[in-house]
Amino acid sequence: MTLNPRGWPVILVLEVAVLAALLAMPAGLDHFWVIFVTRVMILALLAISFDLCWGYAGIMSFGQALFFGGAGYAVAVAARDLEITSVFIALPMAVAVGFVLSLFVGWFLLMTRFPPPIIFVALGTLTGSYIGQRLALSWYYLGGQNGIPSIPSLTVGDYPLYEGPVFYYMVLGLLLGVYLLCRWLVRSQFGLVLAGVRQQESRLTFLGYRVQTYKTMMFALAGSIAGLGGGLLAFHDGFIWPNSIGILVSTQAVIFVLFGGIGTLIGAVIGVGAIEYVGFELADRYPQIWPIILGALLLVVVMFRPTGLIGLLVPERERYGRFGKPPKGEDGDDGAA
Repeated sequence: MTLNPRGWPVILVLEVAVLAALLAMPAGLDHFWVIFVTRVMILALLAISFDLCWGYAGIMSFGQALFFGGAGYAVAVAARDLEITSVFIALPMAVAVGFVLSLFVGWFLLMTRFPPPIIFVALGTLTGSYIGQRLALSWYYLGGQNGIPSIPSLTVGDYPLYEGPVFYYMVLGLLLGVYLLCRWLVRSQFGLVLAGVRQQESRLTFLGYRVQTYKTMMFALAGSIAGLGGGLLAFHDGFIWPNSIGILVSTQAVIFVLFGGIGTLIGAVIGVGAIEYVGFELADRYPQIWPIILGALLLVVVMFRPTGLIGLLVPERERYGRFGKPPKGEDGDDGAA
């Protein structure tokens, strides 16, 4: 039987629990941990963007940092040179930059006459991230290897949004809005088509669906979300540098989702929180060898639990979700132990 027969789906329980915890955290945490969790929520946007690509559209993107860091650089330059710090201008600008960059990359890699191989898209997005990093390193206007420091704070009118509870709840609200939008989208008819593309792309093509168009649309949406995260991180940290747009951050996005659970959305959020917290604690206790310990832990999880941490609680049928009404006589119990 399932963990909660005839009750709420496990994923919904996890979503409500995570939301309740995030809403309550600032009241019980000191300033350092409020800043830490804020950063985790921003990185969760990056992880969700990769989960949309790979978990729902079957696009192996190793270049999400291109949209994440590209948007971060764009808002940093606008704040530094044009004094654009309004939350109502800067954040839509970050979303727009992520959308334009991902739409261009998606058009180049995905809008081909025949469906491109996964390895072609993976290497193409990886190359894009590498090019972005090298460009940021070599362009003096972007600060070169030093990046852009001392980015002005976001503002609402004349009120600056410094890191702390106000910034925390703003990021939480944005994360919740993005999450609900993605949750609705992947359970819509659009999501149903993407599920078919992910499992039987050739059959969907035979039936007349423009699968490349659907995949490009999802890729562009994911890039927009990554762009929002990059813009928020630039203002939150007050700093942006070439690594933010490079291969390291792109790889982190993949690891976050693999660790938490692919194709669930909430798994991406849990994966970010788990890795960031465990990494912080290990770095504090074992400063010399913590990357080795963390790497071994990630390897063990991926090897023995390919569905990630969320696979320990959520049955496979619920993880993939249902579309429409269940078959007659099905009461929600899929036989999972």
